[in-house]
Amino acid sequence: MADKVTSYFYALLFVNHPDLRALFPAAMDVQRDRLFKALLTSVKNVDDTDYLTEYLSHLGRGHRKYGTLPEHYPAVGECLLSALARYASGTWNPETEAAWVRAYTTISQIMIDAAAEDEAVAPAWWQAEVVSHELRTPDIAVVTVRPDQPYPFLAGQYASVETPWWPRIWRHYSFAAAPRSDGLLSFHVKAVPAGWVSNAMVHRARPGDVVRLGPPSGSMTVDHTTDNGLLCLGGGTGIAPIKALVEDVAERGHRRPMEVFYGARSGHDLYDLDTMLRLEQSHPWLSVRPVVATGRPDGPANSLSGQLPDAVRQYGPWREYDAYLSGPPGMIRNGVDALVGVGIPSDRIRHDSVDELVAAGD
Repeated sequence: MADKVTSYFYALLFVNHPDLRALFPAAMDVQRDRLFKALLTSVKNVDDTDYLTEYLSHLGRGHRKYGTLPEHYPAVGECLLSALARYASGTWNPETEAAWVRAYTTISQIMIDAAAEDEAVAPAWWQAEVVSHELRTPDIAVVTVRPDQPYPFLAGQYASVETPWWPRIWRHYSFAAAPRSDGLLSFHVKAVPAGWVSNAMVHRARPGDVVRLGPPSGSMTVDHTTDNGLLCLGGGTGIAPIKALVEDVAERGHRRPMEVFYGARSGHDLYDLDTMLRLEQSHPWLSVRPVVATGRPDGPANSLSGQLPDAVRQYGPWREYDAYLSGPPGMIRNGVDALVGVGIPSDRIRHDSVDELVAAGD
């Protein structure tokens, strides 16, 4: 049913308002999923004013990079209500329609207001020139860019990236370093099968190319008001924001214990291990433990064998630590379960949205 509603909605929107088609990517599969998720999240949390406002404000600010304007929202609402009425005909009545009108009016106004506030202090996007492109493995690249104007962010956050080869298709990548004095930004990108943006970043991007960046997002940041130890799990390119967190703690001068478990399928895929070990040598409060999948003989010396959550269970205790996870969605889910199981309260476990990670997989 969800697929039918969203497909009909977009068909109606593009027929009745063809000028809006240019705001959307050529391939609509991910966009359809995001629309329905946003609707479900908004309706499910309609009584939680604080959460709903925060969630929708984030969406409103993010939609600026697509070129969304206040006058676009009524057209979207009109087509959305028509699609819902068509596929909920058995339960659709004047009261239901009035409730949806009220809900959509609230949703759209929060997004419009957030976008207007953001417009006063930040651009809709940043142009960023590629200044360095280092291929670490056949499918992983470290890409460094120079934004055309200051780009404020925190270690542990991520940015949406659009390449010139696939306009209007944006994917999320975490910053691989804490904010630098020279303003440069680095990303670790793994090319995945059929991944439009990831393959472009790994195999096509070169110094001199220009990409676009959306505003920074994410709450996987360090709480510097506490001295709790930090337990970090980084799987694959998920080591990028973990490295940024290490740099952030180092720059603050805190000597709080920081335990990093860096996992990959094979030793070859631990592409940033040398960097992490150099950081460990420079900071006595930092411990880095490489973890490779069970049965792989190519792991580095002293590496642990198995999955990241299993490796973490071998150490501890972790009850007094704040935990950070970054990596594939499956690793995040299993990691959260493992960390709760060893006694870390869920409100001290931070990671990016699993739904966003799934959507950003290419």
